[in-house]
Amino acid sequence: MHSSIRILRSEHAALVTLLRTATALVVDAREQGTLPDFGLLRAMLFYIAEFPERHHHRKESALLFPRLRARTPLARALLDHLDEDHARGAARIRELEHALTAFEMLGPARQAAFEAALERHVDFYLVHMALEEREIFPLAEGVLEARDWEELDAEFLADGDPLTGVDPGADYVALFARIRSHLPQGEPT
Repeated sequence: MHSSIRILRSEHAALVTLLRTATALVVDAREQGTLPDFGLLRAMLFYIAEFPERHHHRKESALLFPRLRARTPLARALLDHLDEDHARGAARIRELEHALTAFEMLGPARQAAFEAALERHVDFYLVHMALEEREIFPLAEGVLEARDWEELDAEFLADGDPLTGVDPGADYVALFARIRSHLPQGEPT
């Protein structure tokens, strides 16, 4: 497996862990009759807005997908669909952030709406990532040439993601230390 694909899979695994942890925080708080840690949930949503939306999706839509389109006509409709998902990502995050703010500011009357929005977001991401891993990554491994992989690997290795252990820069150290401290031990990050 090429470094680029390993990086994408690692970023997917980190995002799945983060999404499941956010869901668990909300469910645990509801079952205990308490409010969730809104600051931590905001930090998690900020991570999703910063890294998957700005870095991870760029790796796919701006780097990997165009190379696939240039090498094969296979999966073009799926690539278009995935690019559309990426393009709508910022709007989906804003909706989820709004639902969280409404829950925090207006209280339990908005809890169900936030939980439903979170569930939709998690379900969307799980389906989206599964399509990439099941359809696109194997196709890339089969049709891209050595020159493509050299260039992709160099670009991907230069782009950090704090939850996968690649230095994101000093600005994010405290934020990601807080998020990581709440991720389940033994989960891939």
